[in-house]
Amino acid sequence: MKHRIMKIVLYIVLALLGVVTVFPFIWMVLSSFKTNREIQSIAQSLLPEEFIPDNYLNLQQTFDFLRYFANSLIIAVIVTAIVIYTSCLCGYVLGKYQFRGKNIIFGFVMMTMMVPWSVTIIPRYTMFMQAGLQDTYISLVLPLMVSGFGIFMMKQNMEGIPDELIEAARMDGSNEFQTFHKLILPLCKNGISAIAIFQFLWVWEDYLWPYLMIDSESKQLLAVGLTLFNGRYSTDYGGLFAATTISIIPVIAVYVIFQKRFVSGVAAGAVKG
Repeated sequence: MKHRIMKIVLYIVLALLGVVTVFPFIWMVLSSFKTNREIQSIAQSLLPEEFIPDNYLNLQQTFDFLRYFANSLIIAVIVTAIVIYTSCLCGYVLGKYQFRGKNIIFGFVMMTMMVPWSVTIIPRYTMFMQAGLQDTYISLVLPLMVSGFGIFMMKQNMEGIPDELIEAARMDGSNEFQTFHKLILPLCKNGISAIAIFQFLWVWEDYLWPYLMIDSESKQLLAVGLTLFNGRYSTDYGGLFAATTISIIPVIAVYVIFQKRFVSGVAAGAVKG
């Protein structure tokens, strides 16, 4: 009986926390159908007085939303795909190969996770400026091609794969390239799913680095483009809420696609074996 009561209390607490977490998102979505006058009104209400789709219909006229959206989507997909591959490759080498200095290399990988990103932004910015990569997409992709977090997770996943499977593949005549792509990668779907969600989210919502590196308006990403709604004297809150609502769709889509393997991937990366 006591266990059942504790379980009910736990469900109630989790439900309340879920409501608190989701409420701002629901309020934003509903506000995207309001006029700016109603949004800025002192007397606030959750539901719009009248559902007005003008904020969505006029979105492309306000600024080049589709271009910014496409730019962000392309960069996020490219970076996520590269990080998944490099993380799996490095994790496979560190997890399944024995060589001198392996622990030292893995130690350096772990150290990169402990250094705040803000500490490296000035030297990184200087390096890219001197290399002439300002206002190029290479400057957005190159710094993110290798992820210490991804390597750590995939190394833990790789150590859970039986060595006998790899040896059996080699005995069947499979070379290292074939073994990695045809055997190892399909067995790491859980870890890949976790990395895909995290990495896509990090790239999609990144603001500071694209703001520093991209000057051309046609090359800018959506996170920076959303600031265009902030005028000198006023802000188009309705358009901003509409654009932000649409910008969340890719993140939700990625999570829905990979959610079944997400928990398993995180759990596998958190413990050895």
